[in-house]
Amino acid sequence: MQQRINLNLRVAQKQVLTPGLVQMVSVLALNKLELRDMITAEMVENPVLEELADGEVETDTEEIARIEEIVAAETRGEQAADREVTEAHSEAHDAAQAAFEEYEAPSRLSTDGNGDGPAIEHTSSTLEGPLEVVDFTPAKEKDAFDEIDFGSFFDDYLDPGFRSPASEDVEKPSFENFLATPTNLTDHLMWQLSLSAAAPEVVVAAEAIIGNLSEDGYLTTTTIEDIAEAGGHSLELAEAALKLVQQFDPSGVAARDLRECLLIQLRTIGMERSCAWQVVHDFLPHVQNKQFKEIAKALGRPIPVVEDAVEYLKRLDPRPGQRYNKPEARLIEPDVFIVKNGDEYQIIMNEEDVPQLRLNLSYRRLLNRGESDKDVRTYIKDRYSSAIQLMKNIEQRKQTILRVCQTVVARQRDFLDRGIDELKPMMIKEVAEEVGVHPSTVSRAVANKYVHTPQGVYELRFFFSEAVQGPSGQDTSLLVLKRKVKKIIEEEDSTHPLTDDQITRMLQTQGIQVTRRTVAKYREDMRIPSTHQRRVKTRKVSM
Repeated sequence: MQQRINLNLRVAQKQVLTPGLVQMVSVLALNKLELRDMITAEMVENPVLEELADGEVETDTEEIARIEEIVAAETRGEQAADREVTEAHSEAHDAAQAAFEEYEAPSRLSTDGNGDGPAIEHTSSTLEGPLEVVDFTPAKEKDAFDEIDFGSFFDDYLDPGFRSPASEDVEKPSFENFLATPTNLTDHLMWQLSLSAAAPEVVVAAEAIIGNLSEDGYLTTTTIEDIAEAGGHSLELAEAALKLVQQFDPSGVAARDLRECLLIQLRTIGMERSCAWQVVHDFLPHVQNKQFKEIAKALGRPIPVVEDAVEYLKRLDPRPGQRYNKPEARLIEPDVFIVKNGDEYQIIMNEEDVPQLRLNLSYRRLLNRGESDKDVRTYIKDRYSSAIQLMKNIEQRKQTILRVCQTVVARQRDFLDRGIDELKPMMIKEVAEEVGVHPSTVSRAVANKYVHTPQGVYELRFFFSEAVQGPSGQDTSLLVLKRKVKKIIEEEDSTHPLTDDQITRMLQTQGIQVTRRTVAKYREDMRIPSTHQRRVKTRKVSM
């Protein structure tokens, strides 16, 4: 069966993001530090962009519009020229095709009288013009004595205490290369492994174990069987490598769960077969529920002894890897300042250390056809278009953030005046409708950006939260609700902690209508233990 090839036309709508729109979206999502780095990189790549120095005047909007007109006119001219060249090529191709079709006769090569082949016509030509005289005199040999560098000889050998500035090595390594970097958990364990006297195959398996440890120092991402199979080791060899790594500092590293981590630490300090060892080995889930009476009955020990053992276990480190994997300090600079001026709040963009851009107009003359060739004009045209688009996107970012902050100030006036307990619920969709943009635009405008307020420095996304409906019809933010739940639990009597029902009734008296299940959910989200786990038993002291 022979297949047929057909041409079909189909009309479809497709949304395509232009490079300018892509850049606008990416610029909007940048915070101040990221924007500064991006502008610096653009100034390096684009010669028509330059930083506005103190006392200089920004590029006039009329001048920018005039450059845009020149760029547009140059683009139209190039397109018209390309069309003319294309038409000329097409006409030449048609003429050549017509000539070729007319010339489909046999070869017109003439043969000699015998018909053995084409006749070759010999022509002679004469050379005209002056002749160039070539000098064949052999070049003079260089003297080897002239090639000796006496300056470096004197600097290196005769006077070691003095070196001329010309002989100094200017390509010296940066001083930053000698700054010490903090040692992480992997480096610390690899250093100890290099000092061990283990067999080479055990070292290879131990390196695989160290590479699969989590930030807390646990071997939970993979199993010892997987490490043995991936490295081609036997299970006994992988177990020996694991025991080797578990002997390293910090104590408890390379454990597969919390129970093994605590047992390794107890073994290191020689507390095997102690009460604390037995509690961890057999009754660790009971410790979480504070079932000390059941533990004491099973071990045949007094309850105070079990409680002392649990108190000692609290001194151990459940996350030994965090000692060497501490998170680095994060540098935060507010993107916006909200300052109270009289009875009104003023919004100020933090543009300190952010380069202010202007156009270098000295390249404008290269856009003229008489000043440069086509390639130079195309390059300058693209650079000017890219620079103008970047300046517009930066200004668009500024205006969008300002409008969003104006809406935040209008809706969160009570928070700015009295504090976090007055925070009102606010959704991104509501702010987007008020500003007149898409919700994704508001989401990018508040992403990774911080605002300095009279109540402190907060992330802009902090002001957006869901609401809990109260009986009085007013909304309460979920952040405020969690804060109130946490505050009630912190102020409770530890010997008689409050239940979730009691907390619910206390919130209802404050005008917040919630259910017990909601309070339990928020309590678990904040990792607050249950009522039974929060209860602290007091010991009776006999006289």
